[in-house]
Amino acid sequence: MNRLTGKSALITGAAQGIGRGFAAAYIREGATVAIADIDLAAAQATAAELGDAAYAVKLDVSKQEDIDAAIAAVVEKTGKLDILINNAALFDASETVDITRASYDRLYAVNVAGTLFTMQAAAAQMIKQGHGGKIINMASQAGRRGEALVAVYCSTKAVVISLTQSAGLDLIRHGINVNAIAPGVVDGAHWKHVDAMFAKLENKKPGQKKAEVEAGVPAGRFATPDDLTGMAIFLASSEADYILAQTYNVDGGQWMS
Repeated sequence: MNRLTGKSALITGAAQGIGRGFAAAYIREGATVAIADIDLAAAQATAAELGDAAYAVKLDVSKQEDIDAAIAAVVEKTGKLDILINNAALFDASETVDITRASYDRLYAVNVAGTLFTMQAAAAQMIKQGHGGKIINMASQAGRRGEALVAVYCSTKAVVISLTQSAGLDLIRHGINVNAIAPGVVDGAHWKHVDAMFAKLENKKPGQKKAEVEAGVPAGRFATPDDLTGMAIFLASSEADYILAQTYNVDGGQWMS
């Protein structure tokens, strides 16, 4: 406990799911956390639930003005930025011949450009402060290999892994460690949406895809957000000062690298 005491963190897409889990864990470890989300009302509700160490920030990572305003809000609130988790992301599925430019543009705007330019803005602030920092990008097992119906999403997460490597090698000279987490399948409200997509694309019954995916996890179950928090805390702590440009699988044994 208290591995992040006195640290100021910004977590994107933190109103629910994995991001909310990270925020709660960071607060338990002593950090102050900006709950950044495109849905400000949801972010405010989450911040209220998590207590005085949490506060809400409006952030659409596809808009540079929102990114800049969010970083400024964190600095105004806490005087600094020590940790960024790039968690905001979108998912879509389609047969290759049916991929639309609108879907491609939307996923790349959030998953790739959003990750890159939020990381850039956070790094610039950390460099200005002169005390280094920790940046954690959320990749995915989908970034490790292709999936027949998830070409665009898989490719965005592969880019996140590559960006993590390049930025990690560049920013360490400023004392900024950049790493990533690659989750497997994480249970939550979003899986109802994912399951419905695959039910349509693969002509399956509702719930069938989710059951099939869960059966394929060596650990025997879907992850929960809590399964990911240990790695997120570790990578943000001083224990990870000599680790950079790495992507860690936290996926119940689905991918070995």
